[in-house]
Amino acid sequence: MAIALAFSGGLDTSFCVPYLKETFREPVITVTIDTGGLEPGAHAALEEKALSLGASRHFTIDGKPALFDDHLQYLIMGNVLRGSVYPLCVGSERVVQATKLVEVAKAQGARAIAHGCTGAGNDQVRFDVVIRLLADDMEIIAPIRDKGLTRQETTEYLGSRGHTIPPSTTSYSVNTGLWGTTIGGAETHTTTAPLPDHAYPDTISPTKAPDAAESIELIFEKGLPVALSGQPLDGVDLVLGLSTVGARHGIGRGIHVGDTILGLKGRVAFEAPGPMILLAAHRELEKIVLTKWQRFQKDQLAELYGMLLHEGQHFDPVMRDIEAFLQSSQTVVSGTVQVRLYKGNVSVIGCDSPHSMFNTDIAHYGEHASLWDGRDAEGFCRIVGLQAYLARKSRVEPGD
Repeated sequence: MAIALAFSGGLDTSFCVPYLKETFREPVITVTIDTGGLEPGAHAALEEKALSLGASRHFTIDGKPALFDDHLQYLIMGNVLRGSVYPLCVGSERVVQATKLVEVAKAQGARAIAHGCTGAGNDQVRFDVVIRLLADDMEIIAPIRDKGLTRQETTEYLGSRGHTIPPSTTSYSVNTGLWGTTIGGAETHTTTAPLPDHAYPDTISPTKAPDAAESIELIFEKGLPVALSGQPLDGVDLVLGLSTVGARHGIGRGIHVGDTILGLKGRVAFEAPGPMILLAAHRELEKIVLTKWQRFQKDQLAELYGMLLHEGQHFDPVMRDIEAFLQSSQTVVSGTVQVRLYKGNVSVIGCDSPHSMFNTDIAHYGEHASLWDGRDAEGFCRIVGLQAYLARKSRVEPGD
């Protein structure tokens, strides 16, 4: 039998390899699921590191297509921003990583699945929920959480076994993926201090961004982006391309305060240029093709969808129900959006669609309309305020 371990190459998962091997005296299979955070050449380096720590085998899985197809497309359709600020950079990644980890564990005949999460964060919930759902016959082992180990203790453990851990070169914890990067540090442990410019790893400071604005064009088909400035791209490559363009203009920086799954308040900084550009463009395109009630209902369901995804509930059946609604709403969300990027700001300067409801042949706002005349408008104005009028009459005391 064997233990399959989610392996990132960081301190915690590096500790888990020899610890699991020594404690359970079973082979440890390490699995790295790339959801967009690995640099070229990192795959080979991670495999080498895992094997040097004592892993019997190592697998690297490309999780980016699954991340886009199973999660990101719905975040785009729903214009999902948690707390109206944060584009859910991490939550959906963990679902993909846990799902792919289970697949490898089953294929390799593992009896248990391990991860390096602590007992204080959201990720432990996301991993455990998915693993129990997809592999309820397998034991879940979380050494850092189970033993309450500190980083100093895990560092000393590795050092005593000849595994040198280089000292940290940064004061910030950085998690990079296809849908953006999260950054944690001393400033995020308060609600008052901003993150300094140097803590953002990929985006340039808006104050140092080019003085010339850059305009790009996005083409959407049924709610999803299919081309960037005339170049057809699949979802993954388009997000990556947008992130590169946006980063040089300082797009997508922010700090989010929200509720953790465990009930605490948390604060995290992020940079997500690609998502912030996409969501701004998609939201504006929807305004010309959807009715106000479609957009209203979408906003309610999209907020629920984002909350459930953030809290590890991707496999709850209600998520499929919401996804069906989102897909139905997007049948007419096709068209072209012109976007201007300038010193940290995303401006949608125009959009067009074959399904646009913005019909100047019928009416010009504030000027004239061919579908009604002045008497119709007068009657409408009288009726539309009727409920408020009756309520006021029924609640005003005599003599008031």
